[in-house]
Amino acid sequence: MLDFPNAKINLGLYITSKRPDGFHNLQSCFYPVKWCDALEILPSKEERFDITGLSVPGKLETNLCYKAYKLLQQDFKLPPVHMHLHKVIPMGAGLGGGSSDAAFTLRILNKLFELDLNADTLEEYARKLGSDCAFFVRNKPVVVSEKGDIFQPVALDLKGYSCVIVHPGIHISTAEAYGNVVPEEPSCGMEILLKQEVPVWKNILENDFEKVLFPKYPELPKVKEKLYDAGAAYASMTGSGSAVFGLFKGDAPTDLVFPNHYIVWQGLF
Repeated sequence: MLDFPNAKINLGLYITSKRPDGFHNLQSCFYPVKWCDALEILPSKEERFDITGLSVPGKLETNLCYKAYKLLQQDFKLPPVHMHLHKVIPMGAGLGGGSSDAAFTLRILNKLFELDLNADTLEEYARKLGSDCAFFVRNKPVVVSEKGDIFQPVALDLKGYSCVIVHPGIHISTAEAYGNVVPEEPSCGMEILLKQEVPVWKNILENDFEKVLFPKYPELPKVKEKLYDAGAAYASMTGSGSAVFGLFKGDAPTDLVFPNHYIVWQGLF
């Protein structure tokens, strides 16, 4: 069975407090985009896991797809499988690619072996794999809170806009991003901010990680400025970086040029 795990962008991201468990509480809006990996899972005589495309560091046991398979195998008699992940979404970019791969593994296994798990149950499994994994079970725009795993549906539709995502080849770990951020409650709730017109977001919708990471990585604010210069209605870093995206009314410009080592994706919502 073949499916295509997609990325997400963050529309605003506020780190509101440090939790007793060492994590941080946050507020943000997750919005799915059509930049996708490819994931195929088939029954097999023995366990096999192949990765093509972008290089994925780490041992098999730490891969989120493999961990998702083993998590379900604890509760169900799953046979061996052959998993093939073709990695396209860059890692350490704030796009949730690894989390999406994990959630789609759960979704595929659920269909492939007729486990009959509903979305709520799949989300509970996904939360055991990572804070934002559960988002990709339903894969619809939500306002998120707490660790990024509590969801509130939001009536937000970016149809008619195109998105340009630029990854400058910088890998930013979650630990690095959170290391110097200063938690602070936002002056206004996410739902109120998102009700404003998209061009207004430029002045009101922020990503707290930009304050920490832009001075350290000057390439990032340059990308954001270039997107605005090209006519973006709104531009921001997504997640904890390092990808920066721009939202354009209608089609995005075709003459945007970035250094060759940057990965650039664009598409309509």
